[in-house]
Amino acid sequence: MGVTAIAAQPPNVMQPMTTPHRRIEVVPYDPRWPLEFKRASEEVMRALGSNLLAIHHIGSTSIPATRAKPVIDIMAVVADLVAVDQRTAEMERLGYEVMGEFGIAGRRYFRRDDSTGQRTHHVHAFAKCSPHVARHLAFRDFMRAHPKVADEYGELKQTLAEMHPHDMNAYMGGKDGFIKEVEARAMTWLTSDGGGPSAV
Repeated sequence: MGVTAIAAQPPNVMQPMTTPHRRIEVVPYDPRWPLEFKRASEEVMRALGSNLLAIHHIGSTSIPATRAKPVIDIMAVVADLVAVDQRTAEMERLGYEVMGEFGIAGRRYFRRDDSTGQRTHHVHAFAKCSPHVARHLAFRDFMRAHPKVADEYGELKQTLAEMHPHDMNAYMGGKDGFIKEVEARAMTWLTSDGGGPSAV
């Protein structure tokens, strides 16, 4: 049974900032990233409780052999976004900053830095009926199944990080066209005989 995402913004929503960002760093794939996802996802599972339906490693650190910013992206699929709002204290105890929707309707976004101030984790919570769930999983699984495309993506990110080391808006904007093209291909692939989301 689907769950309708809450249209109204949650309290204390943070909005995207245009202030200067820390240096953007893209690094070679690190085989420790899946292990760090496992560790961090177990914390998030405990924090979100029975409202959590599934948890996935997404983003570039989930794609083997692909260069990425060393930040673990976690997607939490939940039954009820309001229940996520009610568990923000548990996420804060894990060191996450509560960011609300942060520019994406129907999302609850959390981010965490390490003791040196370097970003290490993002958590994106969506209701199970959200189209963002299928979009993220299709992109990830398409990239895993098409390493040449994943390598092109890694090269693009490396180039953008070198061109715009302190400008996150330019870095993200430079990836946008590539991401949208691959997402469209991935959604088609997902419904074909060769596609289908994996579990993590």
